[in-house]
Amino acid sequence: MTKPLGVILAGGKATRMGGGDKGLLPLKDDTLLGHVIARLRPQVGEIVLNANGDPQRFAHLSMAVLPDSIDGYPGPLAGVLAGLDWAAAKGASHIVTAAADTPFFPKTLVADLEVAAKASGLALAGTRDGNNGKIYRHPTFGLWPVALRDNLRAALQDGLRKVVLWTDQHNAGLAEFPVTDTDPFFNVNTPDDLAVAEALT
Repeated sequence: MTKPLGVILAGGKATRMGGGDKGLLPLKDDTLLGHVIARLRPQVGEIVLNANGDPQRFAHLSMAVLPDSIDGYPGPLAGVLAGLDWAAAKGASHIVTAAADTPFFPKTLVADLEVAAKASGLALAGTRDGNNGKIYRHPTFGLWPVALRDNLRAALQDGLRKVVLWTDQHNAGLAEFPVTDTDPFFNVNTPDDLAVAEALT
C-alpha cells in the first residue's frame, strides 16, 4: 500500500491556552508542532497543515496550509474534509490525521491504523484504560479514505459535528494502543499540560 498523505489538524481556537496557535508554543528545542511533524513525517508521504487564518504564520514550515472547508470552526471533521479534498487532487487514496498538540503519539500510528481499517478503509486510534478496561477513542487520529469525502461533506453540511457519529456510520476500525507511563495521545490544552509535556520530552 502506498503511504497515505499526512494532515496535521491545527484548526481549533485553543481557548484553554488563551487563544493563538498552540502548535507554535515552544517545547524543549522545538515547538509542539515541530515535534508532531518529526513524528509523523517518516510514517506518511507529503504532509499538509490544516489551520485557519493567515497562513503566513506557518511560512517557516515550508508546507502547504489548508483552511477548513466549512466556515464557523465546525470541528476536526472540517479539517479532515479539507485534507481529503487536497489528497483527492493529488490522486491519493487515504490520509492520516494527527493533532498539532499531541507530541507523543505512536511511531507505529499509520501502520497500526492500516491494519485496523475494515472494508471501509476507515480507522480511528484508541487506548484502553488499564483500571476499568474502557476504550477511549482519539478521533483526531485516524485513517480516512478519500472515497468517503463527498459523504463527509454532505454530513457536515447537514450539521454533523461529532467525529465518532460519522465514523460509526461507516463501520470504522479501531487501532488500540497501549498506555504505559503516559497516554501516547496526551495533548496540550493548558499551560499546566505544557509543563507536563516539557517533563516528558
